[in-house]
Amino acid sequence: MKTQDERVRDRLRRAEGQLRGIIRMIEEGRSCEDVVTQLTAVRHAIGRATEELITAHIDECVNTLPPDEMRERVGRAVRLLARRD
Repeated sequence: MKTQDERVRDRLRRAEGQLRGIIRMIEEGRSCEDVVTQLTAVRHAIGRATEELITAHIDECVNTLPPDEMRERVGRAVRLLARRD
């Protein structure tokens, strides 16, 4: 069974390959719709990697804390995920 780090690394490598493919698509003059479809797939892959990391953090670190500190840490994680560029 893969570790959490291996699963995240696999997801990020998949996203990295998709990004290289998107660059080629742009260089080849592919349609905007095709490029945006692939960009959406990359965003999804990165989101899944983020979800994997946050889930592991909560499972491994936060669940062992006293309730007040646990709420504070979960709140920080939620705010981190809610950030927009």
